[in-house]
Amino acid sequence: MSAPPRRNPAQRVVQTHGAAAPAGSPAVAPVLPAPRKGRGAVANLPHRFESLQREVDGDALDHALREDGADLPPLPTTVMHERVKSLLAYNESPDIPFDRSINPYRGCEHGCIYCYARPTHSYLNLSPGLDFETRLVAKVNAAAVLREELAAPGYRPAVVNIGSATDAYQPIERELRITRALLELLVQCRHPFTIVTKASLVERDLDLLRQAAATGLAGVFVSITTLEPEVARTLEPRCASPARRLRTVETLARAGVPVHVNAAPIIPFINEPELEKILAAAAAAGARQAHYTVLRLPWEVSPLFEQWLQAHFPQSAERVMNRVREMRGGKAYDAQFKTRMKGEGVWADLIRQRFAKACTRLGLTGNDQPPLRTDLFAPPSPDERQLGLF
Repeated sequence: MSAPPRRNPAQRVVQTHGAAAPAGSPAVAPVLPAPRKGRGAVANLPHRFESLQREVDGDALDHALREDGADLPPLPTTVMHERVKSLLAYNESPDIPFDRSINPYRGCEHGCIYCYARPTHSYLNLSPGLDFETRLVAKVNAAAVLREELAAPGYRPAVVNIGSATDAYQPIERELRITRALLELLVQCRHPFTIVTKASLVERDLDLLRQAAATGLAGVFVSITTLEPEVARTLEPRCASPARRLRTVETLARAGVPVHVNAAPIIPFINEPELEKILAAAAAAGARQAHYTVLRLPWEVSPLFEQWLQAHFPQSAERVMNRVREMRGGKAYDAQFKTRMKGEGVWADLIRQRFAKACTRLGLTGNDQPPLRTDLFAPPSPDERQLGLF
């Protein structure tokens, strides 16, 4: 008997709107989407604002291709240009050490499956899954808008964080240079800033970082989630390798730029056993202080992460999620300020103790680090073509 013909994924579209299957229908086991090389999310999960969900019969085809030994077709990255009206985003969160931030890009090609910013793509009517890492938005007029905001008569300087949601040094920055233009402006007007990144591309701007750090105006936070290359390739597929990030820490430290390392997020049984090794490697590379958070799974990140677990760590998936829920009061996520970053319960306390003891032993407490200065700020001209009087 010949095998049934393989369906084209575009031939069948099923619309679902909460309807149950007809009585007597045979149960069909869901087909687990196959992961694509170089991408973090396993699928394009519908976002939470969609009233209708359309399922294209493509996952079955991908699964069949995978069984045949064929590679899944690569997903290209597309970039849309956006001209924004404002750039500085303000927050009043008591568990965040800055009240303003800049994100030059929407979406992030790094593809970190755990990224808490993935749900923001829902506001663009795009999926927090593969869309988040393949359909990017670049704020091409960011530097001009920031100049206007810093030049406003009522503006008061405070540390601004760059890359709090999506990485300001993701691959497209190499050509667009939006982050570089922002740093040039901040250094020009002596405004304090910090950067969070997983990319070695930050070394390109070492001239500006060194200049700002010399007057106490800059700090860089390098996120190192794991030291295992195999884990990194699936967890954060288009980031710099762990070894390359450690070299970036060393390069920045030798240039006199204060470097902090984020051992984040801590994922039970995936990278949690490495915690002390990550901190030791960071200290050896020259980091001055370390920070951590436990895994956060807001909104669509939770089902996306569980898909990733089933695809890459099927034997540990249930164990991991049970531990996550144990640290979140029985839920996959709890958004309360007092617990969302560190979790709660016995396991969260153990991680907190391990982290504190390792930082004390390795000299990563940062007790000798003065705050960044705000008293040197000189407002820029609203028009970059206008020369200063003095």
